[in-house]
Formats: sequence, structure tokens, C-alpha cells
Amino acid sequence: MRCEIIAVGTELLMGQIVNSNGAAMARELAGLGIGVYHQTVVGDNEERLAAAFSLALTRADLILFSGGLGPTNDDITRETVARVLGLPLEQSDVWVEKLHEFFKRVNRPLAQSNLRQANLPRGGKLLLNDRGTAPGIFLEHEEKIIVLLPGPPGELIPMFHNQVIPLLQEKLKNEDGLAVLKSKVLRVTGLGESVIVERIKEVLERQDNPTIAPLAKGGEVHLRITARAGTGMAAERLLEAKALEIREILGDAIYSEGEEGLEFSVAQLLRQKKRTIAVAESCSGGLLSHRLTNVPGSSAYMLAGLVTYSNEAKVNMLGVDPQLIESEGAVSEGVAQQMAAGARRVGKAHIGVGITGIAGPDGGTAEKPVGLTYIALETGDFKLCRRFEFWGSRPEIKERASQVVLHLLRQYLLGKFKDR
Repeated sequence: MRCEIIAVGTELLMGQIVNSNGAAMARELAGLGIGVYHQTVVGDNEERLAAAFSLALTRADLILFSGGLGPTNDDITRETVARVLGLPLEQSDVWVEKLHEFFKRVNRPLAQSNLRQANLPRGGKLLLNDRGTAPGIFLEHEEKIIVLLPGPPGELIPMFHNQVIPLLQEKLKNEDGLAVLKSKVLRVTGLGESVIVERIKEVLERQDNPTIAPLAKGGEVHLRITARAGTGMAAERLLEAKALEIREILGDAIYSEGEEGLEFSVAQLLRQKKRTIAVAESCSGGLLSHRLTNVPGSSAYMLAGLVTYSNEAKVNMLGVDPQLIESEGAVSEGVAQQMAAGARRVGKAHIGVGITGIAGPDGGTAEKPVGLTYIALETGDFKLCRRFEFWGSRPEIKERASQVVLHLLRQYLLGKFKDR
């Protein structure tokens, strides 16, 4: 079953409200094996809404509307749907009574305009709304299913979950079309999207069910695997078989599945190896410390986090040589190494980290451009310092710096670097 979601409201187009309804409905539909092929946002304009609906009728089996069911003149969804389908609107006595009860309960007069909300296209099933005055509508018409839902998420989501999903389940069951759509995400670090795609090229070329979709995100790559099957267990088996095939190719570049970021993988390794860490940050402004301490139980490995933003703080708190700053500059390999050593010493930790760079948007030169960052790790027996030129906005450069540090830490803890 192919689905299209049409969100109605000029406020959505203007960015005054974020369309969270589409994502919420798509997630639930995936559990039934229903794919959302298109999502459209239309303003409060009857002709444009009619055009969007007419197009959806040519390419979708299930069409979901959110918004435009209120009592005002710009609430045009039910009237437009009825006009496009050539159906008359008929008043629901049940909902008229509900409206009278509601306004009596809140001690307010029932305006005539509110009665518009009791109108349904002929053949439509009323979806009760116990959180607002606009009911939903479930309509089957010429082998299409059209569902109209109120716009506020507090009204739409319970109505969709408690009433629409059971109706769709029953429909699919009767037609032997009930299926399960499940996904899992493999999170990959240290490899670019193009490298990953090249390595798993054969897997991608013969994909069918499950499907695989690479996505570069936040300094790493996510591989979303999606399987469709008759049962949840069958879908899980398909997912795991495909994930195993990809793991055999990419190895430990895959650091996790699901929602947990790279800091969780590093935290787990620090606990397993019984290692502690102290961090000295300049351009990243404490972001690395923030990520490391976002993991519950981080006091077991995170001993100190120092934001030594000024040269004076680097000298006074970490013991960085002022002559080194004078000769090489604060953004240099030597300063990063001394920051890492100072953090380890001050924190009395097994591992010290130093980060210094130019986050921008100002402060760069031809020799030291915006994004230039030095990252150092130090354990006493082991020293490493890498030079990077990150790109993007100031927050993006800080994010990329913290991501690379976590990647290097993971590599070290996995024994990828030899002590020297």
C-alpha cells in the first residue's frame, strides 16, 4: 500500500510551525508495512490543495491529511476533499450533539461556524476527538482510503494511533496485505560515505528486500537497513542477515546499531579497559566533555574537563610553555601535545586529550585557515597528534572536532595504534 501525507496550513509553509505530524504518522505506518512515498505541504488555498489531492489520487492508495478541519474560513480540507471526489457534505447529528455538550461544559456560546466541523463527505466514518472540537474522517472511495485528521499533534497523534491504525490493520488483514516494515541503523565512523558505498557496492547493487540507504550525518555515516516481511520475527531475520553481510565487509568501522552516538561506544571501551580520561579543550569549548559526560555512569572514566580558551589558561592551568605559544602559535601541534599532557597530569588520568583550533568564522589566515585544528592524545607511553582542516559553520567545526577525537580514542582503545 502506497501512502501520501498532505499537511495543510500556511503557517507550515512560513516556518511558524514545524510539521512533526508527518514523521509521527510515517513511523507508525512503517510498522504495518505501509510505505510513505510522498509528503506534501500546502497552504490554506483551495485550488492548490485540490491540485495536490488530485495528484495524490493518481499515485497513492492511502492519503492522509493533517490540518484544515477547524471552524474558520481558511479551514478548507473537508470541503476541498468532498469537491474533488464529487461527494456531498452531510452533517453528523452525533457530532452536533458533541459540540453542544462541549460548549455548554466550557460555558461558551456555540457559534454557527463551529457546526461546519460536523460535516462529513458522504460515506465517511467519524473519528472521535476527545481533545478538541474537530473530528477526524475515515473515507473509502473507489479503492482509495482518505483520512482527514486535525492539525494539532495533541489531537492528531492519539486519534491516529487509537482509531486510524486499527482500521488500517483490519483493512490490510482482510486483503492479506498486512506486513511488517522494520529498520535498523548501522553507525559507521572513520570512513567517508563514498568509501563505504564503494566497499559495499555489490551488496547495494543486488539489494531488494532488505533495502540499504547510506546517509552522511554529523561526521559519520549511517546505513539504514529496512526489511518487509509478514511477521516481526521474519523481518528481524532479514535485517540481521543483511547487517552481518555488511559487518563482514566494514568490520569494526561499524561502532553501533540504533540511536546511541560514538561517545557511548567510547565510554563502553573505557570501562572495559579500565581507563580514565582528562580533556583540555580550546576551540571545541567543552563539547567533547559534554558528550563524554552525557553517558550515564561517566564518573567511572571522566576525571576532568578543562576549557582553556585563552593562552593564559593554557599556560597557568595546563603548564603549556609560553615561549612555544609565542613561536608556534596557540593553534599548533606542540601546543596540542602539551595540552594533552597537562590535562592528563592535572586530572591524574590514564589518557589526556588536547584540542586547539580555529572555529571561525573569523580568526583564520592563509597559513592557518578557519577550521584548522590539532588534536592530541597522550598516555605517557603513547603520543599522537593529528592535523585537520574542518569545514562548515562554527558549531559544525566544533562538532566535527569532537567526533574525530572520539574516533581516535576508539581506535586507540581498540589497539589500532602502537605505543611509541
